Amino acid sequence: MKIARFETFLANAGLRNYLFVRLTTDTGLTGVGEATLEWQERAVQALLHEWVEARILGRDPFDIEAVAGGMVRDQYQGGSTVMTAISGVEVAMWDIVGKACGQPLYRLLGGRCHGRIPAYANGWYGGARAPRDYAERARDAAARGYGALKLDPFGVAWKDLEPEELEAAVETVAAVREAVGPRIGIMIECHGRLSAGSAVDAIRRLERFEPIWCEEPVAPEAIELLAEVKRQVRSPIAAGERLYTAADFQRLIALRAADVVQMDIAHAGGVLAAKKVAAMAAVQDLRVAPHCSIGPVALAACLHFDASTPNFMVQECFAEFDVPWRSSLVKGWDPVRRGDLVVPEAPGLGVELDEEAIAAHPYVPNAFPSLWDEGWLRGFTQTGGNIRTGRTDPADPIGRTGPPGSTGSTDRKG
Repeated sequence: MKIARFETFLANAGLRNYLFVRLTTDTGLTGVGEATLEWQERAVQALLHEWVEARILGRDPFDIEAVAGGMVRDQYQGGSTVMTAISGVEVAMWDIVGKACGQPLYRLLGGRCHGRIPAYANGWYGGARAPRDYAERARDAAARGYGALKLDPFGVAWKDLEPEELEAAVETVAAVREAVGPRIGIMIECHGRLSAGSAVDAIRRLERFEPIWCEEPVAPEAIELLAEVKRQVRSPIAAGERLYTAADFQRLIALRAADVVQMDIAHAGGVLAAKKVAAMAAVQDLRVAPHCSIGPVALAACLHFDASTPNFMVQECFAEFDVPWRSSLVKGWDPVRRGDLVVPEAPGLGVELDEEAIAAHPYVPNAFPSLWDEGWLRGFTQTGGNIRTGRTDPADPIGRTGPPGSTGSTDRKG
């Protein structure tokens, strides 16, 4: 069996454009992956066709170590773009392997370790500006059954928080904690915004709300600074979503710079790479909680990893707070069950692309807002409002299903 055809598909999903990969073998089996990377989807798509495609056509889809490992070796420059391209193809190869074996992927990764896959909600605070808005949306998310919620309360802060910025963050988290009570977990997202000193001050102020973790408080590459922050605070620290190589994760884990490791399967080399990172973390008694802020194929890959990984903790989930058409982009699976996530039981990943649904939501340029200017507040929060009401604002490119005058044609190559 050899890989005979290579296709990519772009679909807009409000804040993001989801980039899917599909491989077809000479026996007719198909495998899907996801290579979404915020505001770089076109770059990843070009790399997939100009560099990855030639390295995978004609290869045996079972040879994942050789094919993916060879591409990691050969890519030379490194970084998120090329590693996302490699990750998407690696996941698609695993999908083929599962189908060829007639087994859901988690059974080929060690079998089920967890009877349930708990999720925490992200994206739930779209449309919130004042603490009372966050409180209202937090109550709604908790009512859906989620045992934990993640939020970034820091607005557009960068490096050193002004006193009023820190007070606003404390008031926001306080409102959420009061709204959901003591039994619902809260994760504090920092998006790498803060200097080490400012991060320590902010985390210490927020510790009374007992966060499950404080995430990525300093720049993702500053692992030594992250370790220094961790030594000075009581709250657990989570990090890893913007690390891309085994060497990066080895530094994070060896320094014990985080309590929870958040590899992103769609960016850090794929399923097998994530399993290796989890094994490194387990040696240091660290847990893993895969980052997944993108689409349904990436989430499916995470769930197979989660079910089969002993030190898995909890899975990030945007599924109920994404665009209304998210679930239509794939066929065969609805993951959310009152705050838990259901692992697909069909062979492989258990999902297939719906080309008609993808074609109905074409690519939108520059859909993802900057997290460090007013685009974050206007873009993310307005998208949340549009998702909840089902309305779109034609003046808001984030909320559109396509560019003005779009015919809705698919963006497919192959």
